[in-house]
Amino acid sequence: MASTVPPAQARPTGAAVLVLEDGTRYEGRAYGATGQTLGEVVFATGMTGYQETLTDPSYAGQIVLMTAPHIGNTGANDADMESRKIWVAGFVVRDPARRISNFRAERSLDEDLVADGVVGISGIDTRAVTRHIRSAGAMRAGVFSGEALSLSDEEQLRLVAEQASMAGKNLSAEVTTEERYDVPAAEGVERIGSIAVLDLGVKRATITYLSEHGFDVIVLPATTTLAEVREIAPDALFYSNGPGDPAASDLQVELLRELLRDGLPYFGICFGNQLLGRALGFGTYKLPFGHRGINQPVLDKRTGRVEITSQNHGFAVDAPIEGELDSPAGLGRVQVSHYSLNDQVVEGLECLDIPAFSVQYHPEAAAGPHDAFYLFDRFRALVKDRAHSTPGSEA
Repeated sequence: MASTVPPAQARPTGAAVLVLEDGTRYEGRAYGATGQTLGEVVFATGMTGYQETLTDPSYAGQIVLMTAPHIGNTGANDADMESRKIWVAGFVVRDPARRISNFRAERSLDEDLVADGVVGISGIDTRAVTRHIRSAGAMRAGVFSGEALSLSDEEQLRLVAEQASMAGKNLSAEVTTEERYDVPAAEGVERIGSIAVLDLGVKRATITYLSEHGFDVIVLPATTTLAEVREIAPDALFYSNGPGDPAASDLQVELLRELLRDGLPYFGICFGNQLLGRALGFGTYKLPFGHRGINQPVLDKRTGRVEITSQNHGFAVDAPIEGELDSPAGLGRVQVSHYSLNDQVVEGLECLDIPAFSVQYHPEAAAGPHDAFYLFDRFRALVKDRAHSTPGSEA
C-alpha cells in the first residue's frame, strides 16, 4: 500500500506530561487519546511487535514505555491483535510515525489508540525515563493531557501517589473471558486430547498453537472451580499469562494444587509459572523493574542452550536455581529448568514426580522470537506419553 498519514481526528494536539510517584516529570506531546491515565510505568525493550504488546492482557494496569524510538510505522491490523482490545493503561513513545507504510496495514496505530481510549505521550526522552526506572524501579505514574493538563503539579502527583500499587493487585477478573468457549484441534493434525486453559489473560496465538498441536482447547474463566474442571475431565491443564500479583491469586493457586494432586498434566507460561511456583509451596516477589520485551536471554539447563525469549513480567518465583528441591506443598521433587542470563531470575520450573512444567516467558512469541516454540512439542509429547502409559486411557 502507499504510505498514508493518520487521519486528523486520530492525531491529538497539545502538550502532555508523564508524572512519576517520586515527583519526576517529563513534558511532551499528547499521543492517542487525551485526558488522564494512571498505572505502573514499565519499559518494554522490543524493537518490533508494538501491536502485540499493546493487546497483550498481561499489560493491564501498566503504562508501557517503548525503548525503540520510532513506533507506528507499520500501522495496525486485525491479524496482529492478540486479544479483543488494547489493554495498556497508557503508552509512552519518543517518535510516533507521521505516516504508515506497510502492505499489511489496515489503519494507523493512532486510530487504535484513540478508539480504545488509550492516553499516551510522545516526544519525551524515553531513554532517560528507562534509565531512571532501571535505577529507581518501576513505580506508579500518570499521563496527563487535554483538560487534565490544567491540574496543578501537586494535584497530578497526589493522584499518582494515591493509586494502588501493583503489589497485591488481582487483575485476572478484568482480563479473563466471561464464559467458556471451545476451539477444536486443527484439521490435519493428530488429536492428543482436550486441554483446559484457565484464561488469566491468554493471547490468541497461544490458543492457536495448542490447537495446532492436537488439543481440543477449552478456554475457561479465571473463576472456574475445581468441581467444574473435574466435570469437564480434560486430558491436560494450561495456565496462561496474565497481569497482577501472583500472591493475590489464592483461588487459582488452590485450584492448580488440587489438579496437580489429581495427576493432571500441566503446562504454565508467565503468570502460570508463578502460580505453579506458589502451588508447589514456593514464594513470589516483585522484581525491581521486571523483564519486558522480545530479547530476553534464558538458559535451558536441560540442553545448555540459550534461548532469546519474549517476556512480560514484574514478579518472579523465589527458588534456588541449582539442585533438586522438595516441594513444600508435598508435590514431590522440583527443579528450576530455566533461568535468566541477565539477573539469574527463575525462568522455568520442572516437576520430577508429577507431569508438570512451566516457563516465565511466551513460547508462542507473538511477536517473535521463536526459540522457545519447542515447548509446545514437549508438552504434547508429555500428554501423549502420559495417556499411553495410563491403563484404560484414551486420547
